[in-house]
Amino acid sequence: MLEKTFIPADVEAPLYSLWESAGAFAADPESGKPPFAVMIPPPNVTGTLHAGHALNMTLQDVLVRWRRMQGHDVLWQPGTDHAGIATQLVVERTLRSEGSGRDQIGRDAFIERVWEWKQQSGGSITHQLRRLGSSLDWARERFTMDEGLSQAVREVFVTLHRQGLIYRDRRLVNWDPEFGSAISDLEVESREVRGHLWYLRYPVADAPGEFITVATTRPETMLGDSAVAVHPEDARYAALVGRQVVLPLTGRRIPIVADDYSDPEKGTGAVKITPAHDFNDFEVGQRHGLPMPQILDTQARIVLDDIRDELQPVEGIADPAFVRSLAGQARGAARGAIVAELERLGLLDRIEAHTHQVPHAERGGAVVEPRLTTQWYCDARHLAGPAVAAVQQGRMQFVPRQWENTFFAWMRDIQPWCISRQLWWGHRIPAWYGPDGEVFVAHDAQAAQAQAQAHYGVRPGEPAPALTQDPDVLDTWFSSALWPFSTLGWPERSPELARYYPTAALITGFDIIFFWVARMMMMGLHFMDEVPFRTVFIHGLVRDEQGRKMSKSLGNGIDPLEMIDQYGADALRFTVCAITGLGRDARLGARRVEESRSFVTKLWNAARFCEMNGVRPDPAFDPRSARHPLSRWIVAEAQHAAADMNAALEAFRYDEYAQAGYRFTWNRFCDWFLEFAKPILGSAEHPDAAEVRAAAAHVLGLILRLLNPMMPFVTETLWAGLGYGERGGLIRAAWPVADQTLHDDTVAGEVDWAIRFITEIRAVRAEMNVPPARMAPVLLRDAGPETVARAHRWSEAIGRMARVSEVGVLEGVMPKGAAQLVLDEATLVLPLHGLIDVEVERSRLGKEDARLADEIGKAERKLANPDFVARAKPEVVDEMRARLQGFRSDRARIQAALGRLD
Repeated sequence: MLEKTFIPADVEAPLYSLWESAGAFAADPESGKPPFAVMIPPPNVTGTLHAGHALNMTLQDVLVRWRRMQGHDVLWQPGTDHAGIATQLVVERTLRSEGSGRDQIGRDAFIERVWEWKQQSGGSITHQLRRLGSSLDWARERFTMDEGLSQAVREVFVTLHRQGLIYRDRRLVNWDPEFGSAISDLEVESREVRGHLWYLRYPVADAPGEFITVATTRPETMLGDSAVAVHPEDARYAALVGRQVVLPLTGRRIPIVADDYSDPEKGTGAVKITPAHDFNDFEVGQRHGLPMPQILDTQARIVLDDIRDELQPVEGIADPAFVRSLAGQARGAARGAIVAELERLGLLDRIEAHTHQVPHAERGGAVVEPRLTTQWYCDARHLAGPAVAAVQQGRMQFVPRQWENTFFAWMRDIQPWCISRQLWWGHRIPAWYGPDGEVFVAHDAQAAQAQAQAHYGVRPGEPAPALTQDPDVLDTWFSSALWPFSTLGWPERSPELARYYPTAALITGFDIIFFWVARMMMMGLHFMDEVPFRTVFIHGLVRDEQGRKMSKSLGNGIDPLEMIDQYGADALRFTVCAITGLGRDARLGARRVEESRSFVTKLWNAARFCEMNGVRPDPAFDPRSARHPLSRWIVAEAQHAAADMNAALEAFRYDEYAQAGYRFTWNRFCDWFLEFAKPILGSAEHPDAAEVRAAAAHVLGLILRLLNPMMPFVTETLWAGLGYGERGGLIRAAWPVADQTLHDDTVAGEVDWAIRFITEIRAVRAEMNVPPARMAPVLLRDAGPETVARAHRWSEAIGRMARVSEVGVLEGVMPKGAAQLVLDEATLVLPLHGLIDVEVERSRLGKEDARLADEIGKAERKLANPDFVARAKPEVVDEMRARLQGFRSDRARIQAALGRLD
């Protein structure tokens, strides 16, 4: 007997443990089933489950559970990413708490500490994914730093270097001055900062009293200026192009150049160019062959090595002694000193308050500096071409399709990929340097030594040249770009690689299309000569219920583990599916999860009701043999639901899958079928009781299978509890295949007519404030013989479910004070005399109509205001549009009620 209440905490952990120990998640390469492989976006080993994980992992799990039930050999590949910066930060904080640091203990000891941390504390997210119900093939779990994947990384690096696609270059990178490393664009977040715009006067050389004024948010970088740029078509500066200015403070002469980068509409139309400390300026510097002096060191302190010899004293403009006094100062302190000196010299024109975007390191929060350094690069442009072609040819498809345009835009404007990081934790770059700086790239030190001996002409018995390995490690995205094939055994041609590559689908957020999806495409095509996945489903961001991005500052984040503790994993999973539509962000909140728990409870209660009324699985029941209209109707409706839910999953329409399951289960099965069937199910003597019970069991079993990918815990519990199969066995049950031939137009029309009749009467009673306890007659006017006959056949259900005392035919004049509504050819008349005060009700409805008209007017005026639409946050505008739609819908209902009274 089922418990009175479903308590998720009592069943989730034991049921998951049963699945895992029974190998329910395991791929079976020898099965002969069609393969279906999905690669998990590997979470950071330092990570904990957040709302984004809950959404992404639920969508993947629904997909793979569905395909398993369809008879596929599913490989859902688990694993974690070593997360270079994040992991190193964790261990460094631990060392600092011990009064130590990585420099004190050395590289080898530090790496040992990281591995110790990984063994003891890392990977907690994999246990949290189990809480969510993620059915990953844990026996195949991989880690981006395990030996197999590390071998793949070295093979790719060496091969690409040999092909000339990996090389060293001196370019600008995002630099974290606190961590002392280059970081990727994804590890940089722009924050709005209230600062200032300083307008600086640069004296024109050989023209006493003539100045060109530039505006900047970074006065301290002026020490590294190489030019002043103006737009080629800006008439104000045409005569100055080709001349020089004297750079204040340093006394260096720098040219005035014409370049489209300068915007005549911004600031003064003239901009200072500092190629070593700004990405746009670097491009200008390359176009004009400008020098690129560096004036900030790795910790963002002033360094003068590149300009010291060029400092020139100029009366009233430049003082080398002042500049030399800045050496070693932090950028903030130097900024204050430079502004004060410029003001003293009369070269500060003005200061304006200015709000602008400033790049910060995602981890640690340091202000990021563009820094000119020598790094290892990958020729991404060469690798991008085949990836673009593969999408154009349809070998890989984005869902929704519009993300193709984003992919193409990024790939066609791709820049060299900086793949080196100044960290200790990660895949160390397999490059060794000889005494003269010659580089030897090889799989290991022994192979590099052999290359060096050949290069230097070292004969047998002679001392081998001393080699030093590059201290840097590879960008984390480099190893994760190999994930679809490195996890399957590459560079060995393993049976798993042959069977599961290319994978069937990838589910991921749009924010890593470029960083991860594109790079997997490039590497997969280059090394496997095939796309890594056939379909990429792109989902939106998780936002709060008001449409705001979740953030610590707003305090609006959702902890999935708290939601699971409070409402159960099934409720969270159902919510995730219900809010995930194509091309839109998902709004997640505790209220939505709580509402979803009501659906779980509704399913449980319906199953208990069935159990208490003798509903048991009947293997002998043939849906085609059903004769009773209720049985035939619910069996056919179940087929429609199965078809709709399957089509939704085929199209990655998780919201439609959830909605179809909800509508059928709650509305058709619980609210209508079970309510209609109560007298039959509750009677031992009814001649159709056995068939209706069998039909109920058949359909309930189908519901459990259809909902299982989305709500695995409650459906598995009911599956075993009601006797459909063994405990934990629903995961292996067959997915329902819809049989639309079971549909019967006559039966469907009959039952749907009864549903519409009851629904309309209920709505009118609610609109007119008829007390629920008061029974009322319903009269039929202009009804045909079939309608009258139907009313007679369904009189018991109509009376019980719509609080109708009798259904009769109207003869004579219309009763005074009656509500009327049209159902097909007939008019349903509900006499209200004696049930309500009609005039009082008319007055109430009129006042409500006026209130709603006022609200509609306010909302329409607000949305018609261009300033509101342009300046308000998009989520606020969307909320106002939704409110307007609600007001209009409510008013239409009220006016319909007034019309019925008339």
